[in-house]
Amino acid sequence: MFTGLIQETGRVLAPPPRLHIRCRLAGALKRGDSVAVDGVCLTVTDLAAGTFRADVMPETLRRSTLGRLRTGSEANLERAIAAGDALDGHLVTGHVDGTGLIQSVTTDGNALVYTISCAGQITALLAEKGSVAVDGISLTVVSVSTGLFSVSVIPHTRMATTLKNKQSGDPVNIECDPVARYVHRNTTAPPETIKRTSTFLRTLQENGFTGDSQ
Repeated sequence: MFTGLIQETGRVLAPPPRLHIRCRLAGALKRGDSVAVDGVCLTVTDLAAGTFRADVMPETLRRSTLGRLRTGSEANLERAIAAGDALDGHLVTGHVDGTGLIQSVTTDGNALVYTISCAGQITALLAEKGSVAVDGISLTVVSVSTGLFSVSVIPHTRMATTLKNKQSGDPVNIECDPVARYVHRNTTAPPETIKRTSTFLRTLQENGFTGDSQ
């Protein structure tokens, strides 16, 4: 698990599928550790002085933007949290729901508002003032409609992450709040796929969330 608070941006030495990244964070990693790269959870397979390697499988390349990384690219990095660590962002699994495209970047006082288009299945899991991870960065949803949402970014977050290099037309990884996935599935899946006697579903029914009080 991660928090969505980027600890460092690393430099790609070799692109996937055998991803090789130079970073200060490598000194705190060991083989087998989990590390989020642009919001995607990967396993450290090798370490050298100031660098680490991670294998990226085809499914990950299909679901994320990691296939666009090239030698010299910058990537957001976060190591997995440990018990007792501060949870200053929100719970992030590193299992991205899909990708989106930045549609616009506009100024709002001291902040920048990034408007991002994505699949409707993704925005169905978002809510205004809820949490979303964009390229692994924990952000608050400002607005959301079908296939479109926006987030507001303070100068520190922008300059400490790869957002400083992002502009209209650039793709980003999106991970919704994990809890939203399970709530959505248990309120929209066909009844025959759900154990209708489960405590969770029964509680939803009794409180009127499913439109079925049986």
